[in-house]
Amino acid sequence: MRPSRINFFFTSLLFLAACHAKPATEEAEVDPASIRTPVTVTEITTGDMSDWVELNASSSFLQNNYIKAIAGGYINSVDVRIGEYVKQDQLAFTLKTKEAQALGNTINALDSSFHFSNTIKIKAIQPGYITQLNHQIGDYVQDGEQLAVLSNANSFGFILNLPYELRTYVPPGKSVQVMLPDGTQLTGTVDRIMPTIDSVSQTQNVLIRVGATAPIPENLIAKVRIVTRSKDNVISLPKEAILTDEAQSSFWVMKMIDSVTAIKVPVVKGMETGERVEITTPRFSLSDKILLTGNYGLPDTAKVQIIKGEQ
Repeated sequence: MRPSRINFFFTSLLFLAACHAKPATEEAEVDPASIRTPVTVTEITTGDMSDWVELNASSSFLQNNYIKAIAGGYINSVDVRIGEYVKQDQLAFTLKTKEAQALGNTINALDSSFHFSNTIKIKAIQPGYITQLNHQIGDYVQDGEQLAVLSNANSFGFILNLPYELRTYVPPGKSVQVMLPDGTQLTGTVDRIMPTIDSVSQTQNVLIRVGATAPIPENLIAKVRIVTRSKDNVISLPKEAILTDEAQSSFWVMKMIDSVTAIKVPVVKGMETGERVEITTPRFSLSDKILLTGNYGLPDTAKVQIIKGEQ
């Protein structure tokens, strides 16, 4: 055989071998059935659920008391200050009449050991805050003249502007939740409902009493939570676990049937709160596991891998 033919023969063999060989970088095919979506799961919980509305309420003293002189005379001492909280029967002023002052000076001149004073003590008849002082030491006042204004602490409460359509949910004696701007939560009681309605807003003033351990300033805006509906021992899931179509006409969850398989289960929703949704049907078991994340876009039956919350 000629050399040229031999070279051609070996070249052809190498070409054929190269055509039939697989590229070194080609990867083996992946079985779609082995692909699993990473998910997290949640459990069914039971408990009380309620619907509510939140309305603004303003703190207020509904009544002021006026500390007045009970006789004409000179103010001998002022024992309260603006903004001070005073207790019932706490001394507020002392007063000395012109006659007592003249008589006292005469008696003391005759016998200094007698210490005649004959001052009149004026006390606060109710607890509250001093919001106004009208006189100072040395002033002469008439009988019945106003000495100070005291916000009556017993009249303190939150005034709620209640829409009339919610009137049935706020009967007298009902307990409500009052939330202050600093996060403090107080339990309030509906004390009374005012007999008039604002003609423009169609709201009715409601007085809510609270049992605060610390003084609350006037005109503080708080939120009052009014429960409109409540249920006991309901089955619920986090909102993230509930899936729906574009029209939001049907709802479903993805339920685990074994350690790697989740199936689509249609559900009917009930009450909703800020974070949870009541499931009225079907009746899930407390041991059921429902997909919480990774559930969006899964087919009716899907292979999954629990990456967090597995039990």
